[in-house]
Amino acid sequence: MSQKKVDFLIIGSGIAGLSYALKVAEFGSVCMITKSDQDESNTKYAQGGIASVTYQPDSIEKHVRDTLVAGDGLCDEEVVNMVISEGPKRIEELIEWGARFDKTEQGEFDLGKEGGHSENRILHHKDNTGWEIERALIEQVHSHKNIEILDHHFAVEIITQHHLGQYVNSSTPGITCFGAYVLNTITGRTDVILARTTLMASGGAGNVYATTTNPRIATGDGVAMVYRAKGRVADMEFIQFHPTAMYQPGVQPAFLITEALRGDGAVLRNQKGEEFMYRYDERGSLAPRDIVARAIDNELKVNGEDYVLLDCKNIQPERLELHFPNILARCRAAGIDPLMESIPVVPACHYMCGGIVVDQNGQTSINHLYAAGECSRTGLHGGNRLASNSLLEALVYSNRASNDVIRKFEMVEFAQNVPEWDIKGTADPEEMVLITQTQKELQAIMSNYVGIVRSNIRLERALDRLQILNRETENMYRRTTLSAPLCELRNLILVGYLIIKAARLRKESRGLHYSIDYPRPGETLLRTSGQKP
Repeated sequence: MSQKKVDFLIIGSGIAGLSYALKVAEFGSVCMITKSDQDESNTKYAQGGIASVTYQPDSIEKHVRDTLVAGDGLCDEEVVNMVISEGPKRIEELIEWGARFDKTEQGEFDLGKEGGHSENRILHHKDNTGWEIERALIEQVHSHKNIEILDHHFAVEIITQHHLGQYVNSSTPGITCFGAYVLNTITGRTDVILARTTLMASGGAGNVYATTTNPRIATGDGVAMVYRAKGRVADMEFIQFHPTAMYQPGVQPAFLITEALRGDGAVLRNQKGEEFMYRYDERGSLAPRDIVARAIDNELKVNGEDYVLLDCKNIQPERLELHFPNILARCRAAGIDPLMESIPVVPACHYMCGGIVVDQNGQTSINHLYAAGECSRTGLHGGNRLASNSLLEALVYSNRASNDVIRKFEMVEFAQNVPEWDIKGTADPEEMVLITQTQKELQAIMSNYVGIVRSNIRLERALDRLQILNRETENMYRRTTLSAPLCELRNLILVGYLIIKAARLRKESRGLHYSIDYPRPGETLLRTSGQKP
């Protein structure tokens, strides 16, 4: 086992981790670990864009109001004001780092509009904004001499007093993070990386469900690690399902069809051709994501169909070709031409609104451990994320975390006498089928019982099934040589448990958590056909 010491450890390589690295690297050594390739993150797959106030008639107040409405009364209003107000400055910084956003012929930003937004405020780069942001940030990171990136390195556990026997930093009460145990997935060796401060930027957990827009690496590792270390986690019941992923059974990840298409005029129809969304919300196809996803879920169940249709005929063909080239290419590869026919779509797990609890500087409940990006719970999203607010949140919180860390890190001492990772009593991995089959069982349980619409009996059944999978997996973990697939499965099961636990505790339908046992006053899911009033 080797041991490395750095000033700043970053777990994850999305927008939060990369932008944070560029800030802190001016003050000390940075080690960024990522379990796959450097550019593989949820950021890369963000099609729609990043929301920010840039021009009148838009305003900070309007963006704040839209965010609060989408969050269904559960947002931290102080946090919302902070993120929205600081956002424009962070956008300017992103552009200075080389990110390119589409502009009109007049040189102004070509702003899009998505569900829940009252104004056009979505900056985008065609329909692959996340890829463009990731490209710009990685180029900047590679040019910095103080930043080391270790790809194909998997963070197994953060190191706390629980691993250090009698060692406790008496000057800092409470749980303290000293770095992480990290598995090199190429060599199979588990090493120690000690750090003065650690940023958890590990992304989401979409693969806890059978259908997700997230890449395969989104397995909730950060949330699981922090929870096992006794850190605070909250709002895990609020899982956002993107209403429109392309319907392609067996294809993972599901290909996301950006909400920006509906912002440009595309409408949702059932297979009878009815524009059904006005039966559920006066905003029609531009209602917030939770409402649209539930409406589609209801249409599918009522009509006994596998998908609904996204009709793009209201959008000029030239605009489709110019602004949505990747979507057109992907659809045409699947035998669908959006210029001539509708795209079959279904909801898919997309975003985790809860996660590791942080303060306004990104500090978790564990000393010297920060979190930013999708793995964190800031209070911005409340019960439901407003479209395209996530990338903005990541930028603002990574900046605030870097400012806080820079003030403090030199006073932090490295841990002493850190033990090696214990491999005694373990054997070579068992058949991979045990891991893959258990993951499929987990995803089926979560999708069938803890999906868009829930009930008390479904949650109880899910918990019973999950406890069996957890017992089997923990037994395998204790006796088997460490591997990334096994660790990911263990993390996914824990995340599934946290979602179920939080959902059972919420005795109401709110935001993304909808239970048929607790209908909202005056709210019904209509089961009749109709058109726009």
